[in-house]
Amino acid sequence: MPLSMVRSGERVRITAINAGRGMQARLAAMGLFPGVELTVVSGHSRGPYVVVVKDTRLVLGRGMTRKIEVTA
Repeated sequence: MPLSMVRSGERVRITAINAGRGMQARLAAMGLFPGVELTVVSGHSRGPYVVVVKDTRLVLGRGMTRKIEVTA
């Protein structure tokens, strides 16, 4: 399922990133690539998603979250 479907407080693992090389490189630079676990802090309201990856908070736009596939 896409990251955009995950509710606040849930912990998930990235399985794939369905995006071009530019976005994949940008996400990898932020530490987001297949196999990484993250926790969604905020994502139920309008606006960007806030996720925690290894004690680091990241803010992702909704377009990005639609391209990141995750599993629970």
